[in-house]
Amino acid sequence: MRADKGVNGVYLTVEQAMSVYPLSEGKLVAGTEGRGRIVKSVNVMDAPDITDWIKEGEMLFTTAFLIKDAPEDAAQLLHKLNRRGSSGLGIKLGRFWDVIPQPMVALANDLGFPLIELPYQFTFSDQMNGLFRAEMQRNTHALHTVVEKQKKLMRFALQSDHNRQLFDDMSGVIGYPIAIVGSKGQMVYNASGIADSLLLQGWPWLNRNQWMRIGQAQAFRVPFVKHQVNTGFALFFTSESIHMTIEEGLFYQAAELISFHMNFRYEDYFERSLHKDFGMLIKRYLNHGIAADVLADFAKKLDLELFEGEFLCALADFSCNGDMSSRQLLLERLKDEYLSHPAVQEMNGIHVVMEEGVLSIYPNGREERTARLTELLHACFNSMDIKGGELPKAAVGGRKSSLADLKGAFAEVKETLRMALELGIGEAVVFCHSLELAYIFEQVSPERMELYCNKILGKLLAKDSDSALEMLRTLEIYIESDGQVNEAAKRLFVHRNTAAYRIEKLSEMLEVDFKKINDLLRLKLALLFRQLLARDSAVSGSSGDSKKRLR
Repeated sequence: MRADKGVNGVYLTVEQAMSVYPLSEGKLVAGTEGRGRIVKSVNVMDAPDITDWIKEGEMLFTTAFLIKDAPEDAAQLLHKLNRRGSSGLGIKLGRFWDVIPQPMVALANDLGFPLIELPYQFTFSDQMNGLFRAEMQRNTHALHTVVEKQKKLMRFALQSDHNRQLFDDMSGVIGYPIAIVGSKGQMVYNASGIADSLLLQGWPWLNRNQWMRIGQAQAFRVPFVKHQVNTGFALFFTSESIHMTIEEGLFYQAAELISFHMNFRYEDYFERSLHKDFGMLIKRYLNHGIAADVLADFAKKLDLELFEGEFLCALADFSCNGDMSSRQLLLERLKDEYLSHPAVQEMNGIHVVMEEGVLSIYPNGREERTARLTELLHACFNSMDIKGGELPKAAVGGRKSSLADLKGAFAEVKETLRMALELGIGEAVVFCHSLELAYIFEQVSPERMELYCNKILGKLLAKDSDSALEMLRTLEIYIESDGQVNEAAKRLFVHRNTAAYRIEKLSEMLEVDFKKINDLLRLKLALLFRQLLARDSAVSGSSGDSKKRLR
């Protein structure tokens, strides 16, 4: 007769089984050192060769009929059961033995093999059914606990507050202390109470799930994997002496959630530290705190190829109306957004929060990467979802070839961003080459600018009507779109034929040929002067005639 126990791998120990009625009416007379053995099943001894069929974790019940007259057989039985990994032997007294022989008790103690005196008034079926019911209750409770934890995990996963204490909260949900180790062996988080050096013994670890023991503690280790590359490990510490399959499944789920959140907040802990440290060096270099060769040496030591080929810079900033504390928080958020965006990460840039904004330096400044960068900057800006505030504006510089160009590149994007903000440029991402003329002609006197605007655009500015404003807007967008009718139509939200018709009418009105570079340059310069004059008027608060004429 055989009764298997264990649902999802949750088993009783001998000590726990002895507390289950009616086995609790019995007595553990020997082998108390083995009371922690796991009871996976119960079998009844009814054949001489029963030991050939015993499995690991199996407890054997007997009336001692087969060994009642052969003490040497009793000793041999204990040895065989112990070798087979049996969890214990229960002997029902009163039928063939009134007491278990002392040599058998002594041998069981020597072996640390549990020897149980079963109560006579209960049948083997009573004992086995009692254990089965206890096991079912235990498993039901364990499953209920895991289900409740899974519900908490789902609620945790759906929360959007990334500023909370991720690891503390996860440890609270799981109900066990956890530790997080980064892919480089750095201790990111440790709530186990065990020294970091002890936890990291045997590093580097194999990229697989594994139970591990550290002193008297035990932990289940789960690797984080992203794109088939290990990004760290989660360790779940449990005081339970039994490894439960359902708990392991819960640890897998928790590790996946941690890994998911770490991908955007903590997974690249080492990389973020590198960003911070090297970013500080760049900041010191730009502020004349260290020499270029010192910065180059550090880049080489950190295996950064940032300045070994072409690179480009981008500078982004917010207009917070003088609220510097709010601006600083927004700049830090923007930097986090860059570091959290997978596609931005793949560009291998360095991001530094400067007084002037967030400076980003990207290696390999090829033209296609520049176009891609524009898309990514727009995506990061929009994902910040700033309520009631303006999105940031960024200036992107031209490609540079060496570290010696870094200071010039920074000055270039800084100046471009200043002018873009002052001129009220509508685009969120502005390229330095688009404002080169503004930089060159910024010092031209307002009187000369006004004269030039009236000369080139006078016939259009003289008309004070909605249609004239519409035509002026069309001209501005057409010039900004580098003479591309389709692009201009898209930005104006009109049909291509409508845009083409307006441009043709402008050509007649202003007596220009849009196919000639000189005419396009003259128009571009006149429109630029209008922007500069409008900026100066806004700064001075003037409401003079020139402002009225140039609206």
